[in-house]
Amino acid sequence: MNPTRPPAQRDEPWTWARRELFSGPVNTVVSVVFGAALAYVAYRIVAFTFLNTEWEVVRRNLRLFMVGRFPIDDLWRVWAAGYLVVAAIGIGAGVTGAVAAETAVAKGRPPTRLPTAVAVGRFAPLLVLVVVLVSLTRTVVPGLLAVGAVATLLASRTAAHRVPAGRARALAWLVALGALVGAFLVLTGFGGVGWDAWGGLLLTLFATVAGIVLSFPLGIVLAFGRRSRLPAVRWLSGAYIELFRGVPLVTLLIISQVSLGFFFPTSVDPPSLLARGLIAIVLFESAYMAEVVRGGLQSVPGGQVEAAQALGLRRRHVVRRVVLPQALRAVIPATVGQFISLFKDTSLLGVVAFFELLRVSQTVLSQPDFRAQGLDAVTLGFAGFIYWVVSYTMSKESRRLERRLGADRA
Repeated sequence: MNPTRPPAQRDEPWTWARRELFSGPVNTVVSVVFGAALAYVAYRIVAFTFLNTEWEVVRRNLRLFMVGRFPIDDLWRVWAAGYLVVAAIGIGAGVTGAVAAETAVAKGRPPTRLPTAVAVGRFAPLLVLVVVLVSLTRTVVPGLLAVGAVATLLASRTAAHRVPAGRARALAWLVALGALVGAFLVLTGFGGVGWDAWGGLLLTLFATVAGIVLSFPLGIVLAFGRRSRLPAVRWLSGAYIELFRGVPLVTLLIISQVSLGFFFPTSVDPPSLLARGLIAIVLFESAYMAEVVRGGLQSVPGGQVEAAQALGLRRRHVVRRVVLPQALRAVIPATVGQFISLFKDTSLLGVVAFFELLRVSQTVLSQPDFRAQGLDAVTLGFAGFIYWVVSYTMSKESRRLERRLGADRA
């Protein structure tokens, strides 16, 4: 019989502080100095945000920050697409939670339910961002629509959590995928707005998601190609990786806008400008993802591959069931770090005349009412806050995924 671990005891705040922060003279001095520095930084941030800054430039240009020059008469498409995306996220979260609960029960553990306070804390930065955006609007309609989106998320998650196992869950995943496709069609189809006219945060998020979805599988293929036993495949994969890792992304973006159309015959319409930018981003990011995945593949012991082959598993089953799960689990931090880098690299689309989030923050300062007033810190600070919220959320979810898969203990 295994001895049970005693429940963890939580110290009083002062006891913890005395043990961790003021245990000796050096520790005390370091804690006081760093505490004073953090307090000063916090004071300056609070003073800048609430006391010394007028946010009128952001309030009057909030639509530009969010969707760029998206036609105002078609803004309902953005909200409709947002509701579909939120519903898809809720369905995915509900099905994943149901599977996790069933797995816990099968292993003899009670299913854990995430407390409301923990769930709120998990997505606190995103909730703060939503509150900030709603507070900058001039009417109550965006606030009501935001509340409706949260209600849609909770309702879809609860409904999906109760879906029984089997084909019903496969159908739920298909519904989620259909919702994502429907969101794209609502924006662009049926007389919608072409993506070359998108801008602001909408364009930034779209370029990030498209880049991740397309570059990740291509990076896996290139990683396996560089480890292939066939010399031609190995050399071609290596040449691709070294070529695109050695060229700056901004150079690829400029080349894609200027020269990519020459590679298509005159009888075929070349890709749109945004499609060309996405092609450059995918080619660039997949080269980095290939090296990240290759590092994970090298971490898998060769003995496990030999054992799987000795059991009679075919090569593709060995890769899919033994090698790839362990490799991807080992490189979760590096993978998410590359995704965060991709999210921030989308700001380079502004160099090739796209109206993405960072370019908006610079363009609004040329308006007559805000010209030469030193408002760069305001607009750039607002854009930087949005970048930080999304990046921090991705990083936090990465750590949670590591703990869930046990990668933090590997």
